[in-house]
Amino acid sequence: MTREEFGIAYQRHFSVTVRYMKSHGLSEDAAREVAQAAWTRGWERLAQLRDPGTLVIWLNTVALNTYRSLLRREPVFEELSRFETGTPLNLSAIDADNILARCTLRDRRMLREYYLDGFHLAEIAERNGWPTSTARVKLFRARQAARSSAGLTPHCPPRRRLLYGSAGPI
Repeated sequence: MTREEFGIAYQRHFSVTVRYMKSHGLSEDAAREVAQAAWTRGWERLAQLRDPGTLVIWLNTVALNTYRSLLRREPVFEELSRFETGTPLNLSAIDADNILARCTLRDRRMLREYYLDGFHLAEIAERNGWPTSTARVKLFRARQAARSSAGLTPHCPPRRRLLYGSAGPI
């Protein structure tokens, strides 16, 4: 292939190489740069081309390999910039308020004293004149009511039911 033929092929098929690189996800500018590098490399190594009819395929392959080598050199991960919102939101407090708002007053008070104020069950029981076991049961029921009102499932596995047939448990 002569220099003139290569120049004519460049004018006709450069846009084909750009479209090919854009189909691999490159932007317009990046695709043009990679295509230009591939056509330049093709010009430098024109003596290696065996069949002039496969020039465009050969140069598209060169462009794809050039793009892949650029990807290998660039870092895969980039550090994210800090995103400051001004005032940090306490999302857990918002969630807790939403859940507590759905509870009854008695359950809300019990959950608030135990989880938010940090009282022990013995202290809650003593303040209300209950035995500790009663405070434990009331806290359990308050947790169950809060879960069901918030649409949450309990964290315990479901109970197994035994099915009895004529041959015994199945």
